[in-house]
Amino acid sequence: MQLRLLCIGKTDSKEIKTLIEYYKQRISKHFNFEILEISEVKNAKNLTPDLLKKEEGKLFFNHLENGDWVVVLDEKGKQQTSREFSEQIHHWMNNSVKRVCFLVGGAYGFSEEIYKRGNQKMALSEMTFTHQMIRLFFVEQIYRADQILQGKPYHND
Repeated sequence: MQLRLLCIGKTDSKEIKTLIEYYKQRISKHFNFEILEISEVKNAKNLTPDLLKKEEGKLFFNHLENGDWVVVLDEKGKQQTSREFSEQIHHWMNNSVKRVCFLVGGAYGFSEEIYKRGNQKMALSEMTFTHQMIRLFFVEQIYRADQILQGKPYHND
């Protein structure tokens, strides 16, 4: 199974990039995992929030295939514990899901078309974080889920 994190825009912070790469290398021992940073919409400042979300949605669709299981990372989504998230990944693996795509949208969220395409919505927190920090937190949670599935003592509960 392939896990894919699709994000609008690049990570500017060298420190965040370093930490993401640290977890990404560890994840790759057990999962086919990739992060794809999609270029931001050109002339975004000249667009209304709704138009910007539609344009970003088109960019996401360029990287999605019909069989993908799409998880929209959204503040209105369902929150899960780390253990529940690991069980979700295990469920996908057992049900022969070939590729799971997790989407991190732009500053205004997602277009209606993306919400309709999504198979589920997931929230990492009720708090607001930068899109760059969400990438780091999410990658760490994938690593944590992997460790839980491996039966390693990374997770204490």
